[in-house]
Amino acid sequence: MTEVETYRHRLGMETRRSVLGDAHVDRAIANSTDFDEPFQALITEAAWGHVWSRPNFTKRERSIITIALLAALGQDEEVAMHVRATANTGASREDVREALLHVAIYAGVPAANHAIKIAKRVYEQMDAE
Repeated sequence: MTEVETYRHRLGMETRRSVLGDAHVDRAIANSTDFDEPFQALITEAAWGHVWSRPNFTKRERSIITIALLAALGQDEEVAMHVRATANTGASREDVREALLHVAIYAGVPAANHAIKIAKRVYEQMDAE
């Protein structure tokens, strides 16, 4: 690992933990194997250390964008994970609702409808906790 990669990994891990929470990241690390460790390093450095750590958007803004993109792509587990992460990013339920309305227009009503069901389920779980 080069010094830049080491820096990006540390920065990425800090950002990843601040968005997803220590429990989620600790589980991901604990469940990592030799097979997926390179993938974990990639997302920590690239997604979290490069993109999510940039100063141009707030974590709230990145959260909203990410949820919309994941919903449009039909990435159900990732939608749920990032809706849960709004507790750490500052994105409100209204923000998520507005993002999913955009998904309906620009990516299709079925994608938005499904993501709304996921968000409702996650919010119910969060309220129960």
